[in-house]
Amino acid sequence: MRYLLDTHVILWALDNDKRLSETMVRILQDSVIEKYVSIASAWEVAIKVNSGKLRLDGGVSEFFETVHQNQVELLPITARHLEIVEILPLIHRDPFDRLLIAATKAEGMTILTADENIHQYEVPSVW
Repeated sequence: MRYLLDTHVILWALDNDKRLSETMVRILQDSVIEKYVSIASAWEVAIKVNSGKLRLDGGVSEFFETVHQNQVELLPITARHLEIVEILPLIHRDPFDRLLIAATKAEGMTILTADENIHQYEVPSVW
């Protein structure tokens, strides 16, 4: 199984946040499981750090370091992802989350997220 981590999941991993479910912790710690984070998540982090909505002392560089430390691969944004974004129902209006939903669909992955809006889409999800 291949998993796409929602942005908050990798940020919570950075802080060993108690909001991470036991399942999430197990997946993050398992070096055999394929884990990915979209470059869109890094883009979201960069914007939120710049706007002051997210405090991350090392900024996007710290985000990339956490991704690497957790043996998570970066997933590029593809044309297919954007084609799916274009036809997604407007349940969720956050453009970054919509891109993660589209990537999950396009890549045949399961998304790891606590976001209830994402759970409303027809994508496999775990929390």
